[in-house]
Amino acid sequence: MASDRRGLAPRKQPRQVRAELTRQRILDAAARVFAEYGYAAGTTNRIAERAQVSIGSLYQYYPNKDAILVELLTRHLDAGMAATPPDQDDQLSAPLEGIMRFHVRRAIDNHRDDPQLLRVMMEQGPRTPAILERVAHSELERIAYARRLLRGHPEVRVADTDTAARLLVSTIEMVVHKMMATFDQTDTTRLENELVAMLTHYLTSGPAPAPEHPNPDPNPDPDPDT
Repeated sequence: MASDRRGLAPRKQPRQVRAELTRQRILDAAARVFAEYGYAAGTTNRIAERAQVSIGSLYQYYPNKDAILVELLTRHLDAGMAATPPDQDDQLSAPLEGIMRFHVRRAIDNHRDDPQLLRVMMEQGPRTPAILERVAHSELERIAYARRLLRGHPEVRVADTDTAARLLVSTIEMVVHKMMATFDQTDTTRLENELVAMLTHYLTSGPAPAPEHPNPDPNPDPDPDT
């Protein structure tokens, strides 16, 4: 397994601006090639030709096309994690619909660049232990954030915030990914509006929480007027 991980890791980490520009050119070219030809036909020769580098130069940076796809997937996951804001107290006073819209819009933006490439990355790309660990870590962080939000927001009317947090994170990710990767002509504005409405209704349509009362005194004082 260790050799597999080494085979999917970049060979060269750029330390100069020129080398970094070459690496970025290879990644950008690979994204276009994978989106246009798919994973099987997206060969390193096509990537090198699109990037206008020699095949030998490409192999100085990446040992194979799997390693390139892994790096593209890692960039996608990192962008998704960067889009999740820190736990901020001022969000607890903002309208819940606005908070849902913020997160749905960020998810759509993170999937917007190229739906075909997204499909290739998610459905055909290699699944290394490092990638699986990164995916799991990203999901756990978003669930923890959602749990804190749901427990503290006054509009939320769900009985089980733990389950609701998982549903919230999974629904946004899976629905946006499915719609953006499967349907080429997805109306993103309509997708955003409908998903926000669905989530907001789910989180706010339950019964209001029962008011908290102090425990009754088992030995109340007698009524002085009786």
